[in-house]
Amino acid sequence: MAPARLVGLFRYPVKGLSPEPLQQVALSPGLEIPGDRRYAITRASTAFNPDAPVHLDKTKFLMLMRDERLAALTTFFDEASQTLVISRGQNLAIKGCLTNFEARAHLEHFFQHFMELPDEERPRIVDAPGHMFSDAPEKYVSIISLETLRDFAARTNRSIEALRFRGNLYIDGLKAWEELDLIGKELSIGGARVTISRVTTRCAATNVNPLTAQRDMNIPKDLMKEYERNVLGVYATVTGAGTITLGDEVSPV
Repeated sequence: MAPARLVGLFRYPVKGLSPEPLQQVALSPGLEIPGDRRYAITRASTAFNPDAPVHLDKTKFLMLMRDERLAALTTFFDEASQTLVISRGQNLAIKGCLTNFEARAHLEHFFQHFMELPDEERPRIVDAPGHMFSDAPEKYVSIISLETLRDFAARTNRSIEALRFRGNLYIDGLKAWEELDLIGKELSIGGARVTISRVTTRCAATNVNPLTAQRDMNIPKDLMKEYERNVLGVYATVTGAGTITLGDEVSPV
């Protein structure tokens, strides 16, 4: 494995909404990036008990696989005040504190009208201490190799936006698809260590262009056509506590 670098670092405070770029973050064993998928927006029919949270399938939430118009929203999350700020283009749409009942209700009404849902289908914003609304039952950090994306883009003769894949860590310097050979192996990133646990199967959410909120590709179909497998990226488990920073070297342990 040649020397590689961490060139992108993101978390998604609200599942299905826009990413938050980070410069640095402290990782803890067995946990996600702090604040990643901390909140979610459930469909009206979804039962979620914050006192006994369990993993739910992505179809229980508003999410890009089915609700591509969410990509038209730009969000900012202030950790200290737990305030979510939502913009459309250059215009502020709404903001509110997610720990305040009244403000959360206003945000729920906003999503109802934005998604053109009837009153009986008003979504709910949910959270539970220590719970991550991930697509997998375990807590993880997701990794995308930019050289793999370049190979895929060349095969399809398309420009492919890296944020379609909603990764946490974007790494440059690996050979194309080398990350698949790292399953079960431990990597050092800055002061932390992670173990690559499994590949990431891609869904229709990746078909949505994060810049236009339009479905302009069929990523799962193209992956199957070009590589005979519908995977891109890997999940990793944090195995050693430490701080990671943009520009850190990524190397095998």
